[in-house]
Amino acid sequence: MCGRFTFYTPPDTLILQFFPEGMEVDGTFEPSYNIPPGTGIPMIRMGMTGSLIMAHSHWGFRPSWAGDKAPAPINARAETAATSKYFRDAFTHHRCLIPANGWYEWQQNEQGKTPHYITPANPEQDPAIFLAGLWTPHEGDETTACAIITEPASEHLKHIHDRQPVVLDPECLRDWLNPDITERGHVRSVTHRLDPARLHAIPVSPEVNNPRHDSPALIRAV
Repeated sequence: MCGRFTFYTPPDTLILQFFPEGMEVDGTFEPSYNIPPGTGIPMIRMGMTGSLIMAHSHWGFRPSWAGDKAPAPINARAETAATSKYFRDAFTHHRCLIPANGWYEWQQNEQGKTPHYITPANPEQDPAIFLAGLWTPHEGDETTACAIITEPASEHLKHIHDRQPVVLDPECLRDWLNPDITERGHVRSVTHRLDPARLHAIPVSPEVNNPRHDSPALIRAV
């Protein structure tokens, strides 16, 4: 799954490196090294005119038709997102990107659970990564909610956890966001994963277990 991640790359760097055609940035995005569910997270989507928009979105997906007491999952399974009643409309019309620098996962062992930080092995090559997501508008206001799509973990990471977020190759970001691509098979044919070898996992301090802790020290190897 994906229940905690980091984002500390300035939006200007994202635009320069990945979106040279430009992107509207709505709001400010302070560096964060421990982003938990239920908070506003950075989300990139395509606007009505085809322009890109980066704004905050509530991490916890609840369609407006579901009602206030419905669950608000933070993850959607890649295997069922396109067909699930809860997510299929978003998969067809409201795909998004969650920019990140890495995510945390906990490995079960005899001592309990050891947190690992999974991040690009070469930050100069990959100054950020992009997690596939789905978003839904909130009726009556301009806010949105979102979920991160997960899939079975790669060979590189499955010793830590059996699932991971879908990390997209930078070459297919616009195709993933394109609202004109709606058919499930077409979506899958034009989107590709980042090479798993470009990511590595490092054990980090259990300080990250507490979502109130937020500092660069959390991503240092121990």
